[in-house]
Amino acid sequence: MFPLLKGGYMLALAKGVGNCRPAERHRGVALWALLSSIPGSANDLYRATHMTLAIETHRLTRYFNDFCAVDGIELSVERGTFYGFLGPNGAGKSTTIKMLTGLLAPTSGEMRVLGRNILNPAESLDVKRHIGVIPEDLALFDYLTAREYLTFVGRIHLMPRDTIRSRSEELLAVLDLQNEEKKLTLEYSHGMKKKLALAAALLPNPDLLFLDEPFEGVDAVTSRVIRDLLAGFVARGSTVFLTSHVLEIVERLCTHVGIIVKGHLVEQASLDAIRQGGSLEDCFLQRAGAAAEATRQLNWLEEANS
Repeated sequence: MFPLLKGGYMLALAKGVGNCRPAERHRGVALWALLSSIPGSANDLYRATHMTLAIETHRLTRYFNDFCAVDGIELSVERGTFYGFLGPNGAGKSTTIKMLTGLLAPTSGEMRVLGRNILNPAESLDVKRHIGVIPEDLALFDYLTAREYLTFVGRIHLMPRDTIRSRSEELLAVLDLQNEEKKLTLEYSHGMKKKLALAAALLPNPDLLFLDEPFEGVDAVTSRVIRDLLAGFVARGSTVFLTSHVLEIVERLCTHVGIIVKGHLVEQASLDAIRQGGSLEDCFLQRAGAAAEATRQLNWLEEANS
């Protein structure tokens, strides 16, 4: 059952091969240089279209029975930005990503991703060729090696075998997975699984990445590798839509921030604009209604033991 579900997930996210410019950041330069050497394709025309927004929603809403998980949000994410999507647990972040990637139908509202209507089946399929996703549950296959998994992903996207092989080599090297040749994904640590999921998302050379908590549970070294790769991805003009609970990472990486609380988008601005009124943490706590909650104390913990 689970392989079928995961396979269905991968098919739903099938993307195409594209062309790109080398990244400007020091880490991952070899990877982006390799991608840049790929001859032009349909992506050239797709990227040449003048689209200001990578993501745009109007009154986007999703109910689960009587519970409103996402309530009429109006997202506006410009192309070439690193957008941090913040919110408390259960605020609607993962539900929003699932709708934007076509994995979950909204109850009502409109969505446009890379200038295409995600609710139109033909346009949705076109969009999925140009996006990469690290989902909440990673959706990996336990009984494949990293190379086998990347080959599977590449073949789903109809990529040439030589391209799959060369890009896989570069990705595994950059993400320090090249020496795990015989190890199954089942045997990977959580951080290794995160890196493999990122490799699969980058393999088809997307224009837009959706990352659901990519830094959760990873060590400092893995976090640095992922941060540098993503910075290079944005430096070439692509877009990242990131959810994270780690405000320090969002402040370090993101150019724009949206805050969702109980299904409502309560803040959306550039990080510079938010900082003019204080720190991102202060803004988040204020918007999430947690300022007073965060200062609550337990008297019995403050009393000295007799």
